[in-house]
Amino acid sequence: MNHLDTINAALKALPYPQKPEGLYEPISYVLSMGGKRLRPVLTLLAYGLYREDVERAVPAALALETYHNHTLLHDDLMDNADVRRGMPTVHKKWDANTAVLSGDTMLIMACRKMMETSTPHLRELMDLFLRTQQEICEGQQYDVNFETRTDVAVEEYIEMIRLKTSVLLACALQCGALIADAPVADQQLLYDFGQYIGLAFQLQDDYLDCYGDPAVFGKAIGGDIRCGKKTFMLISAVARADEADAETLLTSRDPSVVLPLYERHGIPQLAREKMQEYYAKALAVLEKLNVPAERKQVLWEYAEALLKREK
Repeated sequence: MNHLDTINAALKALPYPQKPEGLYEPISYVLSMGGKRLRPVLTLLAYGLYREDVERAVPAALALETYHNHTLLHDDLMDNADVRRGMPTVHKKWDANTAVLSGDTMLIMACRKMMETSTPHLRELMDLFLRTQQEICEGQQYDVNFETRTDVAVEEYIEMIRLKTSVLLACALQCGALIADAPVADQQLLYDFGQYIGLAFQLQDDYLDCYGDPAVFGKAIGGDIRCGKKTFMLISAVARADEADAETLLTSRDPSVVLPLYERHGIPQLAREKMQEYYAKALAVLEKLNVPAERKQVLWEYAEALLKREK
């Protein structure tokens, strides 16, 4: 059984109370939607760098997946999103109160599941998990703040996506290494690797929202532009544009207007270069990891697969 199958089977086997009615059904609904399960798979891959008995890391992997889906419930509500993974979001299928309460319950379930992990480093594990949760809230708040600003700098955006996206990938990898009793230096390297992969992954999302194949990307192209989201593409274009183009970029919600301006100011190439920069940093960090090359290769191939969704 591969790691994805292991995670899906463990999620399917999770028991849910039947009462009170309406609290646990949305949780089961969300966790059964599927998805890449990036974070729990990364936890098992990191554990597998050092030990064979990966089932020992499964509770932590489930905790991370449950927590991640908790954030999606609340993100969807904040964004008033209708669909998640091709299915109605919880606040659309049920209501906003259900999304809040079931989401909060998922957070509690995630912490309890993490505490079930068999490790002498449980305090460190929980500290890492809780710190990551707080950082993700900080990233979400920055994202909200950016909605009303026209002067967001690229450096601010990178820090926002580091907090909102990258730290959870980094946490997943360090959790696996910590449970496996990996050297502290290796834990930090894996954390850094996760941050760089997360940054490259989110920048790729920004790029593919403009230039990807909808059938592969899984979303309608130009969605960020229509929503007026501050992405790497938009922020970089505004920084390079003259006053007239900058005004158009900040006010237009029409991809057919905005995309030619991106191309005029060299934004597609700039985005590809930035992605490659973090991709290269991730590889450099992984090369320093003190484990056999063939084990590192499994992790690298998985990361590469995440970053090969261009068309």
